[in-house]
Amino acid sequence: MDLSRRELLAATGAAALGNFGQDKPVGWAVLGLGGYATRNILPNFKHCKHSRLVSLITGTPEKGKQYGAQYGIPENKIYDYKNLEKIANDPDIDVVYVITPPGTHHEFVMRALKAGKHVSCEKPMTGDLKQAIEMVEEAKKRNKRLGVGYRCHFEPHNLEALRLCKEGKLGTIRYVRSDHGFTLGDWSQWHHKRAIGGFGAISEIGIYAIQAMCMFAGADPVEIIGTRDKSSNKLFKEVEDSNHFTLVFPNGITGQGATSYSWNANNVRIYGNAGRIDAEPATGYENHQFTLNGQPMIPNEANQWALQMDHLSQCIRDPKMVLRTGGDMGLRDVRIMDAIL
Repeated sequence: MDLSRRELLAATGAAALGNFGQDKPVGWAVLGLGGYATRNILPNFKHCKHSRLVSLITGTPEKGKQYGAQYGIPENKIYDYKNLEKIANDPDIDVVYVITPPGTHHEFVMRALKAGKHVSCEKPMTGDLKQAIEMVEEAKKRNKRLGVGYRCHFEPHNLEALRLCKEGKLGTIRYVRSDHGFTLGDWSQWHHKRAIGGFGAISEIGIYAIQAMCMFAGADPVEIIGTRDKSSNKLFKEVEDSNHFTLVFPNGITGQGATSYSWNANNVRIYGNAGRIDAEPATGYENHQFTLNGQPMIPNEANQWALQMDHLSQCIRDPKMVLRTGGDMGLRDVRIMDAIL
């Protein structure tokens, strides 16, 4: 992501959302009604200025009825996975937000694109490099927008940290450190399964560390070094439990991090020759704690989910606008994770 200072300042306010005051909001269908969709996405459409929830797509009819009633979605706008192709005939749907386990993203993204819709795909885009390439190529072939749900690019604390870095408040940045993990228990139905859960910890939670390194380095890595920890936990027969990695960037910045399903962490630390930013928690849904040289950073409040969705809607309205978190970025991250493993 390469944002100008003006774009950074505007990103947490209405100016970043463009001005389509008289235009009809972009119509969104949410595919997958799991916890993230129902707790974080559906409730935040009310904060959007250019995005409107018009449809639900689910494999569980009971959920369709429940959330359809809650959000005023008529029955004829509730689709199931089997008849997904019918959305091609629904002019109210402009974009499909795929919020399912990573191993299913490729199928649903491809089907939505072939139905003539733009797509927002939750992170990680996929756990398979070939699939990631196919998704990006399909979107380009059909001239459709493919966004990835990297919400931290719209979260106010992270944007403020990026602004300070760009303005030279840290001097020359030399090093970025980020560790992300959570304890995975028997409660998980899919995180530990390769076919549906992706690469393991690195794609589910470690991707935040990769994103932070690339975001604050302002570049893509030219060298990638990765190691893995062997786990005796019976859950991790198919995917990696823990990974350590180093990313070397062409501008002289080095990023290092670790991720795991066996310990808890959520931090980003940015070191320059004239200052540092410490963030912990750094990428959670709330309660972010960022400091610049030990002093608290207090950015303007904004709804990261609404900003994320409205940004894609704005890009759909304006073909000339650069999509901040597009499929190419998602593909880059899949390449990085693949190299680490």
